Amino acid sequence: MTEEAELEKHSPDRPTVLVTLTGTDRPGLTSAVLSTIATRGLEVIDAEQVVLRGRLVLGVLLSAPRDHKDLKEELKALADVLDVEISVEKGVGDNEPRRKGRSQVTVIGHPLSAAGLAAIAGRIADTGANIDRISRMARYPVTAMEIAVSGADPDTLRAVLALEGVRQGLDVAVQDGGLYRRAKRLIVMDVDSTLIQGEVIEMLAGHAGRLEEVAAVTEQAMRGELDFAESLRHRVSKLEGLPASALDEVYDAIQLAPGARTLVRTLKRLGYKFAIVSGGFSQITGKLVADLGIDYAQANELEIVDGRLTGRVIGEIVDRAGKATALRRFAAQSGTPLSQTVAIGDGANDLDMLAAAGLGVAFNAKPVVRAAADTHLSVPYLDTILYLLGISREEVEAADADNPA
Repeated sequence: MTEEAELEKHSPDRPTVLVTLTGTDRPGLTSAVLSTIATRGLEVIDAEQVVLRGRLVLGVLLSAPRDHKDLKEELKALADVLDVEISVEKGVGDNEPRRKGRSQVTVIGHPLSAAGLAAIAGRIADTGANIDRISRMARYPVTAMEIAVSGADPDTLRAVLALEGVRQGLDVAVQDGGLYRRAKRLIVMDVDSTLIQGEVIEMLAGHAGRLEEVAAVTEQAMRGELDFAESLRHRVSKLEGLPASALDEVYDAIQLAPGARTLVRTLKRLGYKFAIVSGGFSQITGKLVADLGIDYAQANELEIVDGRLTGRVIGEIVDRAGKATALRRFAAQSGTPLSQTVAIGDGANDLDMLAAAGLGVAFNAKPVVRAAADTHLSVPYLDTILYLLGISREEVEAADADNPA
């Protein structure tokens, strides 16, 4: 092809034809339309198809034929046979190229109201950005929509939509668009009140009859009001004399966060590495590693002498800085750039880890953590993290069907 022909092929004034089909979805419709078009040797410039509640909408953009009217009549006859509607519209050019500043916006609602989605769309327009595509990621137990946006600075968009999300009671995540979003390959997660429900140290304190005083200190530490290492030593001291068998009883009583097994199982199938890092205790995290097939773990170790807790921890305490250090170590061990890591946590002890990761997610977190993280989730389902990574509920279910437990 000559240079002149190549330029003409991509000219914005090039004649084109848009063929649009709408009708009840069933096998063979798309094939029938394309087979009819194929007899004329036309070039397919663009195509898109969606199905909503069994209703198919198919659009095909073609190089314009010399016999436009004949094609229109042929497709009209095909529409009668297929019992669908087909329109043929002449025009010029292709879609406008997407503007710079591509972002991926994930909107999660429980439920997702039309008013809420309209408000998000309105704020996107207010920034001067354009919505290029909307697709559904999940329909239950939450509704999740993914919106491809172009023409806005991601940081500006994130700030605007975060405020609107709060007003509408929606979780809204804004990430840079492109390949890097799908390239995140290491997930590092806090344990207490994130991977599992509740706090292990409080469960142990319940066995020791010291629950109320330990819980009060835990709450202050998670809000960032106390030095974590100091607060941990204080709380652990209240466990002195507790039989080590209480650790087994606590583990048996632990409840994973809803969706935790689905999250870990799905990511492992996709080749992700999964790590947990905890200000809690290795006697618990070690069992979680074995139970869930987790790749890496870091936690504090309770000292046990003669079958009883001494009220002390062994070695360096895993605090706020220690969690970030663990994330970097896990990234190095797995060969994952920090830009391709995701950290998930809920307390002030997780802040450095969330900041160090490529994507920091606050999960049902304290206000100070929500304010600092890249995005936050307030729904109770941990597997909603998958939607932030571009993995839909349908893909999860298909993987489960292909790999039954």
